[in-house]
Amino acid sequence: MGSRPPPRLVVRRHDDTSHRWRRLWWGLGWLGSLLLVALAVGLLSRHASTPTLANQRQQQALLGQINDLKQQVANLQRAAQVNDVATRALRGTLAQREQELSALRADLGFYSRLVGGDTQRQGLKLQEVKLQPISGSRGWNLVLSLTQNAKRGEEISGNATVSVEGMRHDKVVTLDWSALGDAAKKNGLPFRFTYFQELQGTIVLPADFRPTRLRIHIQPASGTPVARAVAWSAALSGNITTAEGDSDAQP
Repeated sequence: MGSRPPPRLVVRRHDDTSHRWRRLWWGLGWLGSLLLVALAVGLLSRHASTPTLANQRQQQALLGQINDLKQQVANLQRAAQVNDVATRALRGTLAQREQELSALRADLGFYSRLVGGDTQRQGLKLQEVKLQPISGSRGWNLVLSLTQNAKRGEEISGNATVSVEGMRHDKVVTLDWSALGDAAKKNGLPFRFTYFQELQGTIVLPADFRPTRLRIHIQPASGTPVARAVAWSAALSGNITTAEGDSDAQP
């Protein structure tokens, strides 16, 4: 009788306990890895949020400083505007007071001369010259104020003429009264008075002429004539000065 061949299938008892422990360890390992990942994510989030909060605080501080600086600049601008307005007002007031003072001085000189406050007998004098432009034209209104000392007590008469010096085509030229005045007053502005008189006339300048000075000639019917040169700007302001070589008539 021959021997039996070994069985092809071997039946072993299944170890359920070992398999359960293996599953348990795998589960614990998986949970541990999840905990590690969560811990790492938390740490990274904390480190990432800390600079963000610091940056926000720094930005807020910078914005506060910028707003403060803006407010200071606005305050300085308002102060500068107020100072500028006050300065302009002060300059205007000073200019007005200067004009008033100049007018008072002129009036004082006029009345002092008129009543003979200097105790001297004075003859014919050109007291004041005024020019005023006529709007929309090349014309100018001219006013001449003539006086003589009240102590003389005699009437004086004559004519006053004006010529204008200036630049024309880069050349110095003089326009005589005949080229400036009214044709009806070709002999000049007539005057007749005892104490004072204002003469009024109109002159017209060419468009290409730039005036610089007035030459005024006052010829009384008898006596010494008066010759005065007055700067154009002085005539506009009403403040006249005697140029070198000019003279007034003496008694």
